[in-house]
Amino acid sequence: METEERRSTGAPAEGGTRIPRQPLWVEEPAGRRRMPDPVRTSAVRAVLIMSLTIIQAMVAFLATLTGSWLAFPMVLSGVGSTVVATWSVLDVWVTRQVWNQRHGVVSMPSSSARKLRRERRAARRAARAEDREAARIRRRGAGNLSRA
Repeated sequence: METEERRSTGAPAEGGTRIPRQPLWVEEPAGRRRMPDPVRTSAVRAVLIMSLTIIQAMVAFLATLTGSWLAFPMVLSGVGSTVVATWSVLDVWVTRQVWNQRHGVVSMPSSSARKLRRERRAARRAARAEDREAARIRRRGAGNLSRA
């Protein structure tokens, strides 16, 4: 018993050799980036709705096989649930697209994006040059007040 206690604490065993402690798990870098919160929320909602729809469809099928009075209402609600499940999957897709548009996507800029950036940069340079010129004119004219 004492030997086991020493081994678990990392103390030397009876022979004087130390047993290295192994971690419970080793952290590995994630293969993919984590989904944004709104997208993950809608994905979880879609999975729950789809699983409930599948359960409902199975119950409708079994109720139909047994000839239960519950079969017809279950089939009708199953059709409605299928529409809702499809809508929830589309919601995941739309939420992902909206998030990408609002927060940007890591991608290579296209030639049109470079062209727009070049035009914006040139417009900013021209505006700064105009401001400098206006400031220079004001400074030059400030000392030449009329002496009348």
